[in-house]
Amino acid sequence: MERLLQITADGSHTIAVPDMHVTFHSILGAIQESVHVYINNGLHHLPADLHPIAILEMGFGTGLNALLTLREAITLQRSVYYQTIEQYPLTIKEASSLNYPEQLGEPTLQPFLQSLHESTWDQDVLLHPCFTLHKTHAPIQEAVFRQPFDLIYYDAFAPGAQPELWTETIFTKLFEQLKPGGILVTYCSKGDVKRALKAAGFGVEKKVSGPKRKREMVRAKKP
Repeated sequence: MERLLQITADGSHTIAVPDMHVTFHSILGAIQESVHVYINNGLHHLPADLHPIAILEMGFGTGLNALLTLREAITLQRSVYYQTIEQYPLTIKEASSLNYPEQLGEPTLQPFLQSLHESTWDQDVLLHPCFTLHKTHAPIQEAVFRQPFDLIYYDAFAPGAQPELWTETIFTKLFEQLKPGGILVTYCSKGDVKRALKAAGFGVEKKVSGPKRKREMVRAKKP
């Protein structure tokens, strides 16, 4: 699978996969998309007194969502357990080229970004007293979950590229892993995705504003 480093509109990197006609993040801005969808509309919507927080991410990719979450955990001094699923991880060489700490203006994040990618797969790794990482190297259909979760970041490639990852079956599996009141957020707001979430048991919020130049995103909740 050919993968190419690409600069997005906010100056931050994404990875393009020419054969699939997809990028890991929005070309309108990788950081701005991840902050809007997963941090502002996901992490920040959990109860302020929830501690510790258990997060599941579908699609580790460049590690951007994990890095932003680690940054928030340290800033807010909230303990986070973070399990992330990735079937085709970046190489260490590919990951070393990513410019997120520079673009965030926080060079102290560089060792954390490096550690996110270099950490051993399929075991708990304490990266900071506030952040424990567990990377799962498997397709989501075969993934074993470590515990129930408060929040799910669903960041798979778009349905046009990987329709098998946006089905009622997948969302039912995730629904069963969420705690009551738990949240799932994703950048994708297609009608078929919303219907699959509802069929799996989720309540889907109406008209959650999307990131730059995208009218909507999805935030769904387990009753």
